[in-house]
Amino acid sequence: MRKILCDQVQIGEIDIAAVEIELDTRDEIPQLLRGLQHLYKTASLRNRIFNILWQLIPDDVEIDTGRSGMDLWKIFVLGTLRLCCNWDYDKLQEIANNHVTLRQMLGHGLLDMNTRYPRQTLNDNLRWFTPEILDSINRIVVGAGHRVLGMAADRPLHARCDSFVVETDVHFPTDVNLLWDAVRKVLTLTHRFSDELGIPGFRQTPHHLRSVKRQFRIVQKLREKDKGKNTKSPECRAATKVYIDIVHQLLDRAAETIPFFMKGGIRYEVVAEEIDRFIGHGKTLIDQIRRRSFKGEKIPHDEKIFSLFEPHTEWISKGKAGVSQELGLRVCILECSSGFVLHHMVMEQETDDQVAVPIIKEAKIRFSNLKSCSFDKGFHSPENQEKIGALLDFAVLPRKGKLTKERQYHESCEEFMALRRKHAAVESGLNALENHGLDRVLDRGVDAFKRYVALAVVARNIQLLGRKLQKKELERIQALHGIRKAA
Repeated sequence: MRKILCDQVQIGEIDIAAVEIELDTRDEIPQLLRGLQHLYKTASLRNRIFNILWQLIPDDVEIDTGRSGMDLWKIFVLGTLRLCCNWDYDKLQEIANNHVTLRQMLGHGLLDMNTRYPRQTLNDNLRWFTPEILDSINRIVVGAGHRVLGMAADRPLHARCDSFVVETDVHFPTDVNLLWDAVRKVLTLTHRFSDELGIPGFRQTPHHLRSVKRQFRIVQKLREKDKGKNTKSPECRAATKVYIDIVHQLLDRAAETIPFFMKGGIRYEVVAEEIDRFIGHGKTLIDQIRRRSFKGEKIPHDEKIFSLFEPHTEWISKGKAGVSQELGLRVCILECSSGFVLHHMVMEQETDDQVAVPIIKEAKIRFSNLKSCSFDKGFHSPENQEKIGALLDFAVLPRKGKLTKERQYHESCEEFMALRRKHAAVESGLNALENHGLDRVLDRGVDAFKRYVALAVVARNIQLLGRKLQKKELERIQALHGIRKAA
């Protein structure tokens, strides 16, 4: 059974619209709660958001029967709070159980003062969000922010577009440590489920794991000694051969269990597929180690594996000072001049010039009053110049290379130069997103990655809405105080 929020007010419960939130603070929690409170207090916004939140409920879950689950409003508040503050589930659990103002915003009163949120409950429920649902909510939040700033609905919007790398939660990849990941998972899964099915021959798995890890450490230390050299020492090559031979033998033994797992039922079929996937990764890595360490081949970039657990991870080198590479995915954002993120795109195997036109097209569908946008040179291509020029009234998209006289005149005009100077402000928006959740994605899988990014964008926009409301309220109070003092 699910509901948005309990209809009946409990003893000691404060109406969410009446919760007192501190104004004179720069911390992100009061700002986010103030933004959420505004969305709740404004009836038209609340009704639209509540209608969207009903879409969180899976098709196989009954709304009116069964055991009570978390209210959808609580899921929304805690989901945005987690990303806004860049917390893991343990920190979120602690704050949700003990932060007084937050519990008032969640709708708790005296009768349920002792209600607690288990970590697994938070983990299970906050995964219900989808990028599509969050995108719908984001449009409402951005519209609310524009109205708070006094912007008319048909007022022309100017946007700034840029991309940055959001890291996945992976370690630095080398072929030997990825091979260790593969054999560790294969042996762990095989040992555990062989015991359940009574398959003999895997009693010494803990001993085998220790032996492989010991050899892996030997190879790792010898490679560190050879770092910077063109060729590996004979000692390192010999240790590497022992390492891959041991692993290859263990992977072959584990592969023999797959037919038994396939006969054990649906649950064990899933395990068999997982074991087979890691065995495949392991043998691929063994082949690459042999080619690179013993045959002197250079492994092509498109054949390299950067993570076994986050296979969507990309090796990205953007040429930043002091940052040789980043492991994750690019995210492109479109930010309006008031700081709200209008739209975003997660870029899989894409570059800036490939997403420039799609992000403008999608943003125009959401915000028809988008009239101009500024980019940096990375988004330029002759095709983009033409298509973006047709979509927008004015596009600030600098060309690369030597400019024609006509293009020089266009890029030196007053409007182009003014908007290009303002484009640098997008870096502040990117930095704010990185500080509020998008430095590293803690959830696993590409779908979770997209959900995490979308939720961070919504949380950032709600926090920005709350900050602007705080500022207006403080100015109003200061003005009243000044009038009384003068009188």
